[in-house]
Amino acid sequence: MSAVLVDTGVIVAWLDRSEHFHERCVTALGNMKRPLATCEAVITESCYLLRDLPGAAEAVIENVDKGVLVVPFRLSTSAGAVRQILRKYRGRQVDFADACLIHMAAELDSGEILTLDRDFEIYRWGRNKPFQLLISFR
Repeated sequence: MSAVLVDTGVIVAWLDRSEHFHERCVTALGNMKRPLATCEAVITESCYLLRDLPGAAEAVIENVDKGVLVVPFRLSTSAGAVRQILRKYRGRQVDFADACLIHMAAELDSGEILTLDRDFEIYRWGRNKPFQLLISFR
């Protein structure tokens, strides 16, 4: 069973009821029956962005601890590939977490992603494969 990638904005909106896409993210995550894979950069960004919401950062880590969010990515074995992605998308100012997710798509052979970041409409994984954005912006 292939994993679905999860980006920062979805985690933040999932836990913060004041976020515009909160309900959409709760529904998307609640309906997902496959593993939810992310990277430590996404976990870090999520905790940082949720720092003013009491208990939210702990909830992010609890979801990792319970296996709701799995973190199969290891920078120590993927640094070269991530560096190439950062270089490839330099003009788009790709951030580190997105570069890690792009690389993870190739590692996991899955371009399905829960994201609120429209840049994933542009980014490609593997040999120029488009991502499948599982949350609609419309």
